[in-house]
Amino acid sequence: MRAETQNTVEAIRKSLALLGQRLGLETADYRLEEFNARVEDPTLWDNPEAAQKLMRERQLLVDSIATYKGIAQELEDNIELIELGEMEDDAEVVSEAEQALKTLAGKAAEKEIEALLDGEADGNDTFLEINSGAGGTESCDWAAMLARMYVRWAEKKGYKVELQSESAGEEAGIKSAAYKISGPNAYGWLKSESGVHRLVRISPYDSSARRHTSFSSVWVYPVVDDNIEIEVNPADIRLDTYRSSGAGGQHVNTTDSAVRITHLPTGIVVTSSEKSQHQNRDIAMKALKSRLYQMELDKRNAAINEAHAAKGEAGWGNQIRSYVLQPYQMVKDLRTNYETSDTAGVLDGDLDGFMAATLAMDVAGKSRSEARAED
Repeated sequence: MRAETQNTVEAIRKSLALLGQRLGLETADYRLEEFNARVEDPTLWDNPEAAQKLMRERQLLVDSIATYKGIAQELEDNIELIELGEMEDDAEVVSEAEQALKTLAGKAAEKEIEALLDGEADGNDTFLEINSGAGGTESCDWAAMLARMYVRWAEKKGYKVELQSESAGEEAGIKSAAYKISGPNAYGWLKSESGVHRLVRISPYDSSARRHTSFSSVWVYPVVDDNIEIEVNPADIRLDTYRSSGAGGQHVNTTDSAVRITHLPTGIVVTSSEKSQHQNRDIAMKALKSRLYQMELDKRNAAINEAHAAKGEAGWGNQIRSYVLQPYQMVKDLRTNYETSDTAGVLDGDLDGFMAATLAMDVAGKSRSEARAED
C-alpha cells in the first residue's frame, strides 16, 4: 500500500476512534436494547413530550451506530480491494479503491466534526444577528458582506434561511440584520461565530484608496423548542411598533407592523419587521426567549464560553476573527489560530474549518474542566 494511501487509512481510523469515543461504543448496543424495550412499553405515549424525547434520543443513537459501522465496514472493504488488486497486479482496482478511501476520509472527517455537536441545544435551529460597529459606512458595508457570507454558508449546508429584520445603512450596506437559520445542528455549527469580526482592506468608499479597518458583531442564539421552558414576565417587557426603515423590496415591509420588544431587566432588544404585527410579536418573543436561554447556557458554561459571554463593543480588543484583504490575503481566528489565505472562499461561505477548530477547542476545554472537577 502506498504511503499516501496509508496516511488516508490512518486519518479514517483516527476519525473512527473519536466517533467511537463520542458514541460510547462499548455500551452503545446495550443502550439501544434499553431504548427498544422502553419503546415497546404500552404506556409510553401517556406522556407525549417524554415519548417524543425518547424517540429522538433513540434515533440519534441508531444513526450514530449506523454511521460508525458503515464507515468502519467501508474502510475494511477498500483495504481488502487494494490488497487484492496489488496481489493480482490490477492497477484499476487499486486506483478505484484508493479514490473511494479519499472520499471516505472526507466523510469520516465531517462526521467527526458533527460528533462534537452534542451540546444541550446544538441540534436546534438558530437566530443569527449581525450589527455594524466602529467604522461608519465601511462597517455597514462589512456587515452586509458578513450577512452574505453566512447566508452562502447556510445555503451550502442546505439550511433554510429566513430574514427576520433588516436596517439599511445610510450610504451603503446594513446597520443590522437578523436571520433565522433552520436545519440539523444549525446552532451547534454557528454558535462559535459569536463575537466581533474585523476587516482590513482598501476602502471602496475612500477616493484616496487608503486602507481602512472595520468592525461588525455577530451574535448567535438557539431557537427555543417546545422542550425548553423559558418564562418571561409580561411586566418585564416593553413592546413598541414602528415603521420599518429597511431598504424595501421583498424582504422589508414599509407598514407600521414592525415590532420591537425590550426586556427591561437585561436590556435585550429584539425586532421583527417581516410579516403582520401579530406574527411579528410571536417572532420577536421567540427571539427574546432564545436570547435569554443563551444567557443561561453561557452562565452554565462560563469557563468554556468566556469569550462569547463578554460581548463588549464592536471595536478594537474584542475581535474573534480578522479578515485581511490588504496588504496581504489572510483570515485568522484569534481564539484557535486557525487561518487561511483563501479569503474569497471564506467570504463566499467556506467556514467549516474555522467552526471545527473552535468546536474542538471547546470540547478540549470541557474535558479539562471535567477532569479538574473529578480531581
